[in-house]
Amino acid sequence: MLTGVPAPRPIAVLFDLDGTLVDTVPFILAAVRHAFDGYGSCPSDAQWIAGIGTPLRTQLAGFARRAEDVDVLFRRYRAYWLAEHDRMTRCFPGALELVAGLAARGHPLGVVTAKVEEGAWRTLRHTGLDRYMGAVIGADSCPRAKPDPEPVRLALARLGRAPEEALMIGDSPHDLVAGRRAGVRTVAALWGACSAEALAAAEPDHLAAALGELAALVHAA
Repeated sequence: MLTGVPAPRPIAVLFDLDGTLVDTVPFILAAVRHAFDGYGSCPSDAQWIAGIGTPLRTQLAGFARRAEDVDVLFRRYRAYWLAEHDRMTRCFPGALELVAGLAARGHPLGVVTAKVEEGAWRTLRHTGLDRYMGAVIGADSCPRAKPDPEPVRLALARLGRAPEEALMIGDSPHDLVAGRRAGVRTVAALWGACSAEALAAAEPDHLAAALGELAALVHAA
């Protein structure tokens, strides 16, 4: 038996938040409908879902008729989000137990989200996920957002892990592309907002059909 060889460190696990750990896609779509109510046009659910993972202002700008309308739409979205957050935000079944189990086995954990950091922390505190996260990177945490790799790299720096010691899990192509560009192995969460076809096109290392598959994937990574 070999002695004196250190065991590999537990890998870091980075999660997207909405649609991956928390079941908030219906809430997001309701906030979008509220923001565009009376505007004369509103993106369809499918149109909005196709851009999930993009910072809110950027996504709103794609559907605003004029650049000056973006602030109004943003304020309406945020007003609904703030008022309804606690009522409409919950973990996917098994998500809290998964995260707690990974933390207990020594895996450094983080969130890389298109939410602003303040909003991400509110969601994490409300669901009880906050105590397990060593890094929370939002759309305003660094100059560039997903699918740029910068947020993933920042999360890894805060967790003290190299790209080859990490796994990124998300339900949007933006999550998977950001992870791949950062040199991190990626897992597509098929229970989230985006279709299996859209996620497969982002070339993840793994496709996970259910949260219950993640512990084994992390163990094998």
